[in-house]
Amino acid sequence: MKVQKFLLSTLLVALFISVSFASQPTLDEKYFEGKWAVTVKDTPQGTATIPMRFETVDGVTKGYFMEDASGNEKIMSSVSISGDVLTAYFNITGYDVYMSLKKVDDESANGSLMDMFTAEAKRMK
Repeated sequence: MKVQKFLLSTLLVALFISVSFASQPTLDEKYFEGKWAVTVKDTPQGTATIPMRFETVDGVTKGYFMEDASGNEKIMSSVSISGDVLTAYFNITGYDVYMSLKKVDDESANGSLMDMFTAEAKRMK
């Protein structure tokens, strides 16, 4: 009988914990919609601003960026939103990189490139 009570209480605790994690607020995927100017600070090539654009269609978020001043967009390898963080993978100047951005307010986000360089994003009008 004690074993059954222990198993039942363990099961209830596990259920409570899983519901608590599942109910944590997630960022609306539409938050990152549109154009952003993402400034990456203190890279070996200096500080760089990368124009980026994100769009979500049928629950799938895609990202685009401009590597140079030509105005041609390149598609990102993948973009995901988990919790309140957007993570994007892309190849720029021959390097496979990832960037994480987290909402600061309605017009800005911050994060990092490769967990090494500070990234600040400002929504473009």
